[in-house]
Amino acid sequence: MKTIKTAIIPHKQTFVKIKDQPHELDYKAICIYTALGFFLDNDTYWLDSKVLRPATINTIDEDGYLIQSEKWFNWHYAPRDISLENAVSEFTELFETIIKEQTAGKKVILPLSGGLDSRTQAVALHHLKSDVRSYSYSFQNGYKESSISNKIAKVLNVPFKELTIPQGYLWSKLNRLATINKCYSEFTHPRQMAVIDEIGELGNTFSLGHWGDVLFDSDTIGKLEEKEILSVLKKKVVKKGGVELAEELWSHWNIEGTFSNYLNERLVLLWNGIEIDNNAAKMRAFKSLYWAPRWTSINLAVFESVQSITLPYYDDRMCEFIATIPESLLANRVIQIEYIKKRASSVAKIVWQDARPFNLYNHHLHKLPYTIPYRAVNKIKRVLNSIFGKKYTQRNWELQFLGNENQKELEQLIFNTNFNKSFIPSTITSHFYTKFKNENSVFYSHSLSMILTLSVFYKTALENE
Repeated sequence: MKTIKTAIIPHKQTFVKIKDQPHELDYKAICIYTALGFFLDNDTYWLDSKVLRPATINTIDEDGYLIQSEKWFNWHYAPRDISLENAVSEFTELFETIIKEQTAGKKVILPLSGGLDSRTQAVALHHLKSDVRSYSYSFQNGYKESSISNKIAKVLNVPFKELTIPQGYLWSKLNRLATINKCYSEFTHPRQMAVIDEIGELGNTFSLGHWGDVLFDSDTIGKLEEKEILSVLKKKVVKKGGVELAEELWSHWNIEGTFSNYLNERLVLLWNGIEIDNNAAKMRAFKSLYWAPRWTSINLAVFESVQSITLPYYDDRMCEFIATIPESLLANRVIQIEYIKKRASSVAKIVWQDARPFNLYNHHLHKLPYTIPYRAVNKIKRVLNSIFGKKYTQRNWELQFLGNENQKELEQLIFNTNFNKSFIPSTITSHFYTKFKNENSVFYSHSLSMILTLSVFYKTALENE
């Protein structure tokens, strides 16, 4: 027997075997996966395999079967009567303590973006006089996110490497990526895969800023009626075109009932299982329980394939701290903003990507009419690019699915005879591929990406069974 204690937000999946279940595909779980882009709760591809849930203590027998699982932490909302000044002070002490513990004596690799999470880390690491190398990347022919990151690095005197994510990088990396994430995430999102070996050489441990944006902001859902909750949940987690594909697969696999009812029942059950009255705090808990471990965490393994990783926002103490902070002090990222202004005012004066062209001192002006000049200039740039035939890349999938060479690579994988015969028929594949090409590529990009993911899963996990 052995005992495994999982973190409040696990950074990797721990698989266990389930007794009295056949080793067969869990088609219902796979349908949910195609709709959401991640497996829900503790689901896997298989009926006899599950993932250990967050914040649990689990007893596993010598053959790898789960014997018992008990929660050691429940998400809750216990707001204290605390001022913003004191909340920022407590955050400062906690965050810098965590960062110091995680990175002391290490050569830190810091992914820098134009947002707040990595900027907050950069400020903390600078204050702690850590040994840091930073980098950022932008899409080929896309928005130069690196321009903001580079300014932050210069102000903090941190070495900086600027990288470009090129079109079509996925195909030469696909097999390696499938080995890393085991097809538990679709393949167009982990763009770091394109440059992972280059950034892995910068130091010996990553400091990753994942989940800070969820913990340190407040959802705007307010006090909703019970009947409205399901609609909001689905808007949060269901991907465009995902339900349509899931329904086609549900029908093809002759599953009893309807996919829509099954999805609704699962989501409502999980939501109702969280004993929090405040909807904003409850949504944060829902995302942290079911989204972070099964979507955000999956491709952390890409970073971990080359160097060790640290995640200050994933730390159990950070989750426990957030549960005690009033939503009013979490709204609009105010704690992180005030921390950055306090520790490094020069960094706070640099443009915040989400509030372009404004910074952390004047971001409240990010609204009409103040944004009209910035929008006008951007519009002119896009028009000029269009006139001169320059395609502006905005989304991950555009690098992988657009263009003749990409389409050749894609078609070889999704129109595979064995895959189409044994798993997903060519009629379904053709239906969504045609819709992607001829009707609405944005809406059907997720459906196409999930078909690609399932084709690679078939090739790597099923074909030789």
